[in-house]
Amino acid sequence: MLELMQDEVFKAFSTYALIVILKMMLMSPLTTFYRFRKGSFATEEDVAFKPAEERKKLLRTHPDVERVRRCHLNDLENVLPFVLVGLFYALSGPELPAALLHFRIFAGSRIFHTISYVGAFPQPCRALSFLVGLAATISMAYNTFSQVFVI
Repeated sequence: MLELMQDEVFKAFSTYALIVILKMMLMSPLTTFYRFRKGSFATEEDVAFKPAEERKKLLRTHPDVERVRRCHLNDLENVLPFVLVGLFYALSGPELPAALLHFRIFAGSRIFHTISYVGAFPQPCRALSFLVGLAATISMAYNTFSQVFVI
């Protein structure tokens, strides 16, 4: 394991994987922030601290809260495959510049995706950032598959 941690490609993968994982984890506190800011809570226990007459109007959905939640869900759907595919890719022995390009493109696309989603930028901003990240992950999968398996 110590040898693996000395590998430049694996160190780069670890760095960018941690960046996107931490970004994804920050979506939970952002959702909480939006819930309090917009007065939009999901369950009875979330509003138990409020007077009874206020509780019903706080148990509602708000478009801004739902936007942040959907962004978080999209992260879960994309970061997990990146981490798994990226691990296999890093272990397949790619050249460092190619690996860095894949990792940086994915991380940048996810950061921009979050900014464009939460900021409600007009399409195709969000769609393009999603597709760029997806393409980076697919490219890593293809390169790994072509290096590891010979059919």
